[in-house]
Amino acid sequence: MARDRARMIATAFSPRHPLGNRHDYYYSRSKLGSDPLYPGVCDALRGSSAPLLDLGCGLGLLAHALRADGIDLPYRGVDNDCGKIARARGAAQQLSEVAFEHVDLAAPKFSLDSFDHRGSVAILDVLQFIPPDAQHRTLDAAIAMLTPGARLVIRTGLDDGGTRARVTRAVDVLSKLLGWMNAGPTRYPDAGALRARFDGAGLVSEFTPLYGKTPFNNWRVVASKPG
Repeated sequence: MARDRARMIATAFSPRHPLGNRHDYYYSRSKLGSDPLYPGVCDALRGSSAPLLDLGCGLGLLAHALRADGIDLPYRGVDNDCGKIARARGAAQQLSEVAFEHVDLAAPKFSLDSFDHRGSVAILDVLQFIPPDAQHRTLDAAIAMLTPGARLVIRTGLDDGGTRARVTRAVDVLSKLLGWMNAGPTRYPDAGALRARFDGAGLVSEFTPLYGKTPFNNWRVVASKPG
């Protein structure tokens, strides 16, 4: 993302008091300016007006990136980190049709059916942090939510045994140890298994490397329901 746009979005995460904690400001500015995730997701969703459910939204940066890119679809973000959800709400007060909610996708008794959402779904850097059974439940529920023309957009590391995959796992583990993530990686998805799941659901899927200049094995996976 262009530096000026990243800086503009990051100002929403500035503390109200001059001596307040500026961690989220600097994190957002760095993340938006260095990670190809947000331009990649905006490209995947451009042209769609379907409401978007963002599973594992963190600070809600995607909502800001979409609005800055002129994509005004209704947005709802959920995450299992109460602190991030609170800060996401505070930073998004000027954004229209944006809402955030605390939800634990990995909870054994949790069901996405309770959302009654119909439209597009984003699952960004989430799947590897929830157990395999929860991964399957989440994917099946997300697929069921898609309406004709809507898109399921995933960013995830893939389990292909390469150097990038090993680096990705190491950094995800470190993020948990440092406290930025409140969960460590469990199992990374397999590309073949994902394709088979999408084919079985009648979806058209596309896998695109999204690691940019980073050392991570991140991929953008877009599965759409034909209109």
